[in-house]
Amino acid sequence: MKKVFQFLKPAILTLIVIGLLQITGLWGNASAAAQMLVLKTGILNANPGEDKTPSNFDYNFEMKDLEGNKFSFDQYKGKVIFINLWATWCGPCKAEMPGIQSLSEKLKDEPVEFVMLSVDKESALSKVIAYLENNQYTFPVFMPHGYLPEQMQVPSIPTTFVIGKDGKVVMKETGTRNYDTRKMINFLTEQTRR
Repeated sequence: MKKVFQFLKPAILTLIVIGLLQITGLWGNASAAAQMLVLKTGILNANPGEDKTPSNFDYNFEMKDLEGNKFSFDQYKGKVIFINLWATWCGPCKAEMPGIQSLSEKLKDEPVEFVMLSVDKESALSKVIAYLENNQYTFPVFMPHGYLPEQMQVPSIPTTFVIGKDGKVVMKETGTRNYDTRKMINFLTEQTRR
């Protein structure tokens, strides 16, 4: 019996630590920190341009800004759009956000629209605002208003789309990625010149 306990002891301790992190709400932060370390290695860099069969994007949905103003997403038709679906409770989402912030700053003079679409519940609006302020993120953040098109009802977040000016999905990445790369900057600026 003692040998069995010695064998299971590390697993039991790990489960206790994970349980405590979950209960205290720190699991997302711990997960984000671990993901950030992995992002720094470069193995999770986004790989734009691999989708050889782009599909049409469905602009038929509404969003709200953080002040509650509603508008149709079709106002972005004809523009290059970087859309990221994320949530405050998602550690992998938090891990990639500093890179997206940096990318948006580097492309501030390019005609690329950044749309950070929080899928947090509407009741978490104050939490979304506090998270953005605490991290000094300046990219535009929105929340869905009602229905999202099927292609945006993704099985996991973070998920990122790049939509070309022609309305085609030219990139879709699921999972944590580093978007703050020369390859991504070149890909997005190339899309603006098409």
